[in-house]
Amino acid sequence: MENSSKEEYKIQSFDLETQKLLKTALKDPGSVDLEKVSNVIVDQSLEDQIFSREAGRICYTIVQAEAKQTNGNVFRRNLLNRLQQAFKAREETRKRSTQEWVCLVSFICNIFDYLKVKKLPSVLMHKGIVDCLVLQLHRIGDQLEKMNMQLMDELFNLLRDGFLLQEDLSSMGRLLLLEILEFRAGGWSLSETAQKYYYSEVTD
Repeated sequence: MENSSKEEYKIQSFDLETQKLLKTALKDPGSVDLEKVSNVIVDQSLEDQIFSREAGRICYTIVQAEAKQTNGNVFRRNLLNRLQQAFKAREETRKRSTQEWVCLVSFICNIFDYLKVKKLPSVLMHKGIVDCLVLQLHRIGDQLEKMNMQLMDELFNLLRDGFLLQEDLSSMGRLLLLEILEFRAGGWSLSETAQKYYYSEVTD
């Protein structure tokens, strides 16, 4: 029952026309404008913390349905293009709205989580994404955690999964993720020993 209410929320939060668009995309992606669908999902994900944590499942379902129906990847390509644009504007987003920044990070992590079986293109695997995420968590992670502990727990669960399960992640990316996991576990600080270890590895 709980799952069905979550499913209902995902679609019911949109106007009727958009609900119809998303429902059709989930079942018959070849019959709708998939660029429009990806824009709707990304736009909502950057505004709505709950949706940003759940949108990965919708994206995964559409990607799978399109591949099965037409062997295409129009939706995935448009989705990743939009995420790349959002990543390029990350500093403006952070300055404009902490909540929008958290939504963006959450959404990107969910895309990793749900689409990892389909080898993500380099735009999301790029070291810059990990660099950016770790940098921002160093700056404002403790503040974000005070605002929403549950969301931060979910984010770090995804980061832990990414560290353990993401085969394409570079060794430097893994080091950065391990460092931020330890940084939070230490109360948003590193011991002197840990600091020497991580930063000697980075400079080497």
